[in-house]
Formats: sequence, structure tokens, C-alpha cells
Amino acid sequence: MATPSSAISGKRTGRRSFNKLVNNPVLEDYSLRYAPSSFRKWSEFAVASTALGGIAYLADQAIGGSLAIQFGFTNALWGILAAALIIFLTGIPIAYYSARYNVDVDLLTRGAGFGYLGSTITSIIYASFTFIFFALEGSIMAQAFYLYFHIPLPWGYALASLLIIPLVVFGMTLLSKLQVWTQPIWLTLLFAPLIAVLIGDPTALSSWTSFTGKTSSSAFNPLLFGGAAGIALSLIAQIGEQADYLRFMPEKTKGNGWKWWLAVMLAGPGWVILGASKQLMGSLFASVAASHGTALADANQPIQMYIHGFEYIFSTPVVALTIATFFVILSQIKINVTNAYSGSLSWSNFFSRTLHTHPGRVVWIFFNVGISLSLMEANMFSVLGHILGFYSNVAVAWIGAVVADLVINKPILKLSPSYLEFKRAHLYNFNPVGFGAMVIASIISILAFFNFFGPYAHAFSTFIALGIAFVLSPIIAIITKGKYYVARDPHYHAGTHHDVLNCSVCGYEYEKEDMACCPHHEGPICSLCCSLESSCHDKCKTPEMIGGVSVVAAAPEQCG
Repeated sequence: MATPSSAISGKRTGRRSFNKLVNNPVLEDYSLRYAPSSFRKWSEFAVASTALGGIAYLADQAIGGSLAIQFGFTNALWGILAAALIIFLTGIPIAYYSARYNVDVDLLTRGAGFGYLGSTITSIIYASFTFIFFALEGSIMAQAFYLYFHIPLPWGYALASLLIIPLVVFGMTLLSKLQVWTQPIWLTLLFAPLIAVLIGDPTALSSWTSFTGKTSSSAFNPLLFGGAAGIALSLIAQIGEQADYLRFMPEKTKGNGWKWWLAVMLAGPGWVILGASKQLMGSLFASVAASHGTALADANQPIQMYIHGFEYIFSTPVVALTIATFFVILSQIKINVTNAYSGSLSWSNFFSRTLHTHPGRVVWIFFNVGISLSLMEANMFSVLGHILGFYSNVAVAWIGAVVADLVINKPILKLSPSYLEFKRAHLYNFNPVGFGAMVIASIISILAFFNFFGPYAHAFSTFIALGIAFVLSPIIAIITKGKYYVARDPHYHAGTHHDVLNCSVCGYEYEKEDMACCPHHEGPICSLCCSLESSCHDKCKTPEMIGGVSVVAAAPEQCG
């Protein structure tokens, strides 16, 4: 069995000990760390396939159906397409930097203008994304349980949650196999009913394009378009889940350059191409379900959509219901293992910094699933649009600030370091560039969402969040002259002359990218032990230590 980074190097003499969950990288998946080269053994195709397998969710269909019902076909169509374009463009730099520097979205955010503690807020934003969508996907699965097995919804919610836990405990090792093996079956069942509807019902397209839902007209309405786009933009944080997989990409070389870029683009921003297609599919199936007598209130339920879809293939209703139920359960398992996995990473990051403790990623799986189950039992599916519309404002502000740093502050202004610095020992606790831009944009857009600035600002609140965050980030960077990105000269970190080093605290061996030089412990320290240290009081970043030689002089023979 592998140990952190590559192997335990000889006798372990450190002071800190972890429980068995943390010491087992098969379970832990480097939840708080840079993903070392020794662990990144998957091919470009395997990583991309696993990442894309994680977007098998039917929330897209539910959202697309809800948008068509609430705003009508025309406004839903343009709202979905506008959101998809924004999500694709913002996803490119995040996917690249995650794959290039082998870090998840939390570590990326730290070095992209937020600082060490500033990114704790974004950990909660991202964790919220995972448990909101876990609850949404679990609700969809429970609806299938209810229709097919007659399991009451409250029990179905619990079953949908408990099914996921054993599958996600083993992290990337099991998830990669699960997603690859089930992908062909899932793709077949996804597109077969769509093709059957289009062939079997010549009027389906015309009925869809004229579908008004609860609106009185099928004409374009800017207010309804803005509302639809805002709800669809709640999926912008999905790039974080894609990054959780992309961090395991192999090193980019001359020999694999085109494969590496193709995998990054497909598994990163490319997810939204399939995602937007599924939303449009959901709006079509909602109109089909409504035309077959399903109440508008239920027409956004994927199980209802696919029952009617599979009836175009199977004339026997029981067979159609059986296949639809199997498809829904398979889809929801494929996505909720990803939601639970990514949520566990995010909570691990948050609590390690606030409580200085790390019981293991597996522990936070139960915590994240527990929150999701509470939302399901509260029937969040019935207020889906309101929850996603509000959440969009904060999520878009976060992503907008990160992207601005990656595409403007780093390459153009050169006020942000060209690389991603994620270690506590080298970062200020708060960087006003990204953190300040996100907070200001969130406050203004949330006020707009609650109608403080009129109907148009309300409808376009998420666009306001994106614009303000994207513009403010470089402005604050210029004002502060990039002062708060790096608290200590990164050239004086441990590992300058070594590929791997032993942490002086836990005793395990890690690659140099995961190490810093610690004057408190007088030796090299791994990023996790550094995060968990509560007694050092950031000694390495005091004025007398930041000068340069003092940091290295703390233990030159150990620090390289």
C-alpha cells in the first residue's frame, strides 16, 4: 500500500501522528495537498473520462425543465446558452492551472488572490455547491424510488444518501473505475429516448419551441431571460469538481502535449457543452411530459421525463418505468459520488484551517451527506429555482475574482505570481485582491437579487456579480501593487536541492512542491502539518524572518 507522496522514508521520528484514515492515501487522496507525481498514475484519458463521468447528473434536466416551465422555451433557451458560454470561458483558466500545478480548486483559490484564510470562505461556498446538488440529485433518485418501489420520499432520501457513502470512501481509486465502466451504458440510456421522441413524434419540436410553461407568451423577455440565465449560472462552481479530478493529470510533456490539452479542455470547461445540452433536453422532455398529461408542477422531475421518453421505445409501461428508474439511479450514483467526494475535500480544507485538526477526508463525507439529507427532508426540490438563483450570486463572484487573477493579474499585470502558491508558510492570511473583490461583488449582487435596485438589476444580479468581481480584482491588485500575494520569498523554501524531503513534524516523505522551511520546528514541514500547526503563531512570516536569510538559517542543513 502506498504512503504519502511515495513511501515512508525509513524510521518515522516526527511528533505528529495521524489516524489510519489520513495515513492511507487510497482513502485520503491527498485531500489537503498538492497531488504528487508518484500518485498521478492515470492516463490523460482516464482522468478526463472520470471527470466527465461525474457530470452524469440529472439536475441539468431538472433545471432545464424548471426553466422552461417558469420562463417559457425562448427565455430558457437563451438563458441556458448565455450561462453555458460564461461557464465555458471562465472554466478554461481554472482547468489549466489545476492540471498544470496539480491542485484542487481550494488550493488554487489561495494563490489566486484570496490568501490562506481568505479562501476558507470559498471552501464554504464550494461545499455549499456540493451539498445543495447532492440534495437535488438525491431528491431525484428518491422520486424514482417512490414511483417504482413505492418507498415514501423521506425513506427514499435516506436510502439515496446511504447508497453513496461506501462508494466514495475509496476516493479517486474507485471513482475512476466506476465512471469508466458505467459510461457506455449511461450514454446509451441518455440519448436513446431523445432520438425515439424526435423520430416517433413529428410534432415534438414544434410543441417544444412554442412551450410557454407558466408564462403567457413565448416571446423573448429580457427580465425572464436574466432570471433563467442566473439560475443556470449556479452551475458555474461545477468547475471545482472538475478540478478535483484534473489535479491528477500526468505531467505535460512534448510527447503528450495535444492529448494533455484535449483532456484538460474536455474534462474542464468542456463539461458545460454536455451540461447545456442536457438542460435543453430537460426543457424538451418537460414539454413532452406536459403534453402527455403530467402536471406542470411534476413535469420537471427527471423520472417523469424519462418514463415518457422510454415509452417511445417500449410499448409496455412497466418496462419503460423499469428502464427509466434504472437510468435515474445510475445517473444519480455517478454524480453523487462526485458531490460527496468534492464536498469532503472542501470541508477538510475548511476545518483544517479553522480548527487545526484533520481527522481525515472520510469523516467529512458523513458530515456533507448529513447536511444534504437535511435539505432533502426539507423538500428543497420544491424551491429549487429560489435556492439556485440566490446561490449563483456568491458562486459567480468567487469564480469571477479567481478568473480575473489568472487571466489578468498574473499574465498581463504581472502583479500576481506566475505560479500558484498554496502553502500557509508563504501566504498572507488575507489577500484583498480576490477576497475583497468577491465580498464586494457578492454584497451588491445579493442586494440586487432581493430587488433593492429594481427589476432589471434583480434579473441580472449574477451578471452584476461577475462584472464587479472581474473588474475589481485587477483594480485592487494595482492599488495594493500585488503586495499581499506572497508573505515570504518563495525561493527560500525547503526542497531546493532535493526531489523529496522528510517532514520534521510527521516524519513522512513528500515531494518538494509540498514542503516549506519552518523556523518554529527548525526543519522542513509538509503543507498539511503546516496547516495544522497552532502554536507557531506564523513565526515564519514575522518581519525579522521575511528578510530572507533568517528563514533559511533556521535549519539550513535540513531545508536544503
